[in-house]
Amino acid sequence: MSVHSLRPFHLAFTVNNIEETRDFYVQMFGCEVGRSSDTWIDFNFYGHQVVGHVSHEPEAARSDVDGKQVPVRHFGIILERDDWDALATKLKVENANFIIEPYVRFEGLTGEQATMFITDPSGNGIEFKAFKSDHMIFEVA
Repeated sequence: MSVHSLRPFHLAFTVNNIEETRDFYVQMFGCEVGRSSDTWIDFNFYGHQVVGHVSHEPEAARSDVDGKQVPVRHFGIILERDDWDALATKLKVENANFIIEPYVRFEGLTGEQATMFITDPSGNGIEFKAFKSDHMIFEVA
C-alpha cells in the first residue's frame, strides 16, 4: 500500500458517561468537542476524529509487552519528543491513571521510542509515543 498523503483517522470506543468523558478529553488533552448526543461524543484528538459511545460492556484483555500488561484495545498518537515530554509532565501533575509510566523502549536500537499508557475514566487505554526518529515508526530491526 502506498501512502500519498496522511489523512485523519476515525476511531470509535466505548465510554461509561458522556459528561465525564467530555471533561477528561478536554481538560487532559485540550480536545475540541464536535457533534454529540446523549449516547456519543466526537473529539478532535490531535487532528483525528475519535468518538466515545456509551456502552457498559467491559474490555479487560491484556497483552504482555516488555513485561508490562498493555490493554489489547487501545489507541493513541505519535508525538514529537518535546510534546511527549510536556504531556508526560502534565499527566503526572494531573495524577493521570497510568497503566504504564513514561519510559523509553528499545533504547539505542531500531524503533527507540518513548511511551506511556493511561486510561480514561471509562477504562480505555490510550498510548502516547515519541520515536527517536519518525523513520523508525515502521522500520524493521
